[in-house]
Amino acid sequence: MADSSTVFTWAIANLERETADGFVFTAHYTISAEDGTYNAGAYGSIGFERPEELIPFDELTEPQVIFWVQQALNAENPEQTENIQAALQSQLDEKRHPTKASGTPWA
Repeated sequence: MADSSTVFTWAIANLERETADGFVFTAHYTISAEDGTYNAGAYGSIGFERPEELIPFDELTEPQVIFWVQQALNAENPEQTENIQAALQSQLDEKRHPTKASGTPWA
């Protein structure tokens, strides 16, 4: 479960498209999690099926493509976006309250 102070930011790093008609077939995305002190991030890619109607490539917006990414992720697993954010929250929690450490006692 996400901490109320954690801010998750989704972004599109790159799009792959067909040059003939601008059909975007793959989106590369990032998710960052920040709690004011620590941060964590993830990167992924997801493919899209060709829709019946294409939005011209130069009219796409980042929020629209983020919506597509989240929709596609959740189609594979209805809780996938929540799972990704929960994993990032776990990384922040580990940074805030470490359960593992390294070193020697004589250093």
